[in-house]
Amino acid sequence: MTNTSYIFLVGASRGVGLEIAKYLTTQQLKVKALLRTEVAAAELKTMGVDVVIGDALNVEDVENSILKDEPIHTVISTLGGLPTNEVKPDYLGNKNLIDAAVKAGVQKFILVTSIGTGNSAGAMPPQALAALQPVLIEKEKAEQYLIASGLNYTIIRPGGLKSEPATDNGILTEDPRIVGSIHRADVAQLVCRCLNSSQANYKVLSAIDRNMIYPGLPEFVEFSLG
Repeated sequence: MTNTSYIFLVGASRGVGLEIAKYLTTQQLKVKALLRTEVAAAELKTMGVDVVIGDALNVEDVENSILKDEPIHTVISTLGGLPTNEVKPDYLGNKNLIDAAVKAGVQKFILVTSIGTGNSAGAMPPQALAALQPVLIEKEKAEQYLIASGLNYTIIRPGGLKSEPATDNGILTEDPRIVGSIHRADVAQLVCRCLNSSQANYKVLSAIDRNMIYPGLPEFVEFSLG
């Protein structure tokens, strides 16, 4: 990455996205974040994040944010909705971001979804899978759209998310049968490590804490970022 290019972050107002913003700014990287409202802007601005107000569901907002001004090196999206949301941004919002990223010629697109998406559906307890199904369907559509886009991508599917501080025990695996929990701050670290890892290019990876893997699962290979 050059000193003049930005990381464009969507979903930075809370959760994993906010943790990613914290991590990136401590690494002295230039970050631009798309926010729907000014409510979360103050905290991000104090970190040194450039904030753009707009909605990922609005094509014009997304294109104005990605195609104008400073060049964007990487897009990171943690965009997601709730099963109760009437309009879920998981697919439509990410589709807008992917389309704009293709137009802008970004170098990488990192999409954060969830274990339970796509071929990892079988790893989820049936009750949890049923509850999250409306959102997981949209997330899978976003994953497939990104894979088909021609962009250099990394898809990260975290397990059950916790809000405690990082444990530094977050790991990745290509094995879709694995499920467990992980702290949001550890997901953020893994996402940021994928930024400069060529091994992570064109990969779909599950993210869990090595000490929070559900019991009774098969042996698996940990993915190395090099």
